[in-house]
Amino acid sequence: MAISYNKLWKLLIDNEMTKVQLREITGMGPGTLAKLSKNQRVSLDVLERICKELDCNFGDILDYKKENKQ
Repeated sequence: MAISYNKLWKLLIDNEMTKVQLREITGMGPGTLAKLSKNQRVSLDVLERICKELDCNFGDILDYKKENKQ
């Protein structure tokens, strides 16, 4: 499974917010922010808190891309 949080980073830029500010307002730990930065899985709870604070939906902050199996 390939998750991309590029939409989240673009949304932060549009809202003139840093990753650290996002971490602080959502209460997530630095490890979780690192996972997001590396496009790794995070809990649904974290995604919910991000959407609540940014007033958006899951589709506004992440994309699912199929991995090509060869």
